[in-house]
Amino acid sequence: MKGSVRIRLARFGRKFAPVYNIVVAKARSGRDKLPIEVLGTYNPIPPQLTPEQRARGDKPVKDIAIDFHRSKYWLGVGAQPSDTVARLFRKAGILPPQWPGPQRGPAIPKREEVKPMKQLD
Repeated sequence: MKGSVRIRLARFGRKFAPVYNIVVAKARSGRDKLPIEVLGTYNPIPPQLTPEQRARGDKPVKDIAIDFHRSKYWLGVGAQPSDTVARLFRKAGILPPQWPGPQRGPAIPKREEVKPMKQLD
């Protein structure tokens, strides 16, 4: 069963203020069902900057906390990350920047042109 375990986001938090858990779950289970394991958290809304931070030129930072060892373990045993989790893992350095690689699917060879045969008179 290829791809039966996924690493994906499970939403928590309030309306208009989401907070996500990065979880390992069965691919066919619901988004908010009980996961196999929680690998970390992701808060996509950065906190407000203080006037002093704004004056220094600081930029708002989104909060991401990931258990690197367990994430690498689950990737090693074949868990497939969702697109968003793959982007977060690439930024964190868990996945290489070119992941999933240049050949996503099977290689399809180019078709050669077939010349039409001459008809006999």
